[in-house]
This record gives sequence, structure tokens and C-alpha cells, in this order.
Amino acid sequence: MFKPLILTVMLAALPVAAAHATVRTEAGLSESKVGASESYRLNVPTEKEISTTEVRLMVPAGLTITRFQTMPGFTRTLTTNAAGLVTEVVWKGRIAPMEFARFLFSARNPAEAGTLNWKVYQKYSDGSVVAWDDSDPDKAPASKTAVK
Repeated sequence: MFKPLILTVMLAALPVAAAHATVRTEAGLSESKVGASESYRLNVPTEKEISTTEVRLMVPAGLTITRFQTMPGFTRTLTTNAAGLVTEVVWKGRIAPMEFARFLFSARNPAEAGTLNWKVYQKYSDGSVVAWDDSDPDKAPASKTAVK
């Protein structure tokens, strides 16, 4: 009697718990090696009844982005620092309701162990922005990658 109820509650909570912008290795891991060249994927689901129109990624300090996979239907703009390193990436395009996009890029991990904190800002067609940056860790957590 209680098993179906528990299963229903767990399944109902699953999309909420899993639905947010996340950065993982291409293999789906939240851990990588010091100084390694790694492929990362940024998954962005549209969680509202309106389209996502822009995704902004702040590149964690010490990470060096080396290349991007093309993303049809999106334009990409980069911000770099004085050394020419990418510090911010903005993709503009459309992710419809009930869809997600996956942005792939290659990077070289920092030379020292630590945690990469991925700050992602998702803009919707009404101009609202959801900040996946730990400003509210319970509702909008930032992805983290342990570099060991």
C-alpha cells in the first residue's frame, strides 16, 4: 500500500531535483584530474513554459578553454582577459519549453587541485534570468567539478 505512494512521490520529485543547468565531464562525471585536457558538457533544460534565449557561462579561474563544438542555431560570443583566456561564454539561440540543449567544449584543468565552480545564467524570452550560481544553493545550485 505504501510502496506505490512512496514510488509516486519519488518520481514526482525527480524532475525538480534533476532539472537545472549542469556542467559535467563528457563522460558525465563531476570529477577530473589536475592539469588534464577534458571535454565538458553544459546541459541546459528549459524549465518554464517559455523559451530559453541565452545561456551565459562564467569560466572558473584556472580553467583554460581550448575549443568549442559548434551548436547549430546558436551564436557564441566570448569575453577574454588580458592574457587572451576565455572568462565568459554567451550562447544566444532558442531552447523551447520541454527541450534541453547540450553545449560541449574542451578545456585544460587547473594545475592545482581544487573545485571548479560553474556559474551559469539562463535567460528566458520574457527577459527573466535564472542564476545557477549558488546565490540560492537550495533552489539554484552551481555545478561543481572536483579537480584532483
